[in-house]
Amino acid sequence: MLLANRNYNLFDDFFRDPFFTRPFENASSQIMKTDIHEKDGSYVIDMELPGYGKEDIKADLKDGYMTITAAKNETKEEKDAKGNCIRKERYTGTCNRSFYVGDQITQDDIKASFKDGILTMIVPKEAPKVIEEPKYIAIE
Repeated sequence: MLLANRNYNLFDDFFRDPFFTRPFENASSQIMKTDIHEKDGSYVIDMELPGYGKEDIKADLKDGYMTITAAKNETKEEKDAKGNCIRKERYTGTCNRSFYVGDQITQDDIKASFKDGILTMIVPKEAPKVIEEPKYIAIE
């Protein structure tokens, strides 16, 4: 029997889990592996988000920083033939990364798509120039 072994520690396997072994300061960059390419006057950002769905991902823009956040809540439950729970696991996690894109870029300038676990964002290198049309002043 496994428990009869005096050297067996219930928590040995538990603390070998990658959650406890990876460095926390780099956790988001390890999960959210990112490639950035320059193409046609824009930056193309490809971010790997395996296991996440489109509904789990949010991107926002504030003060020139684009922040991408992926959050997941998952519960797995296994039952035996009689319906008794024999194992139940839960995972809740959030990761995010920020990129400085410039103060002049707006959310309308950024295009985003998500397919096969890859988030692709196209960010212009420079804000599109707005041609200001003359505004006439009514003379009474």
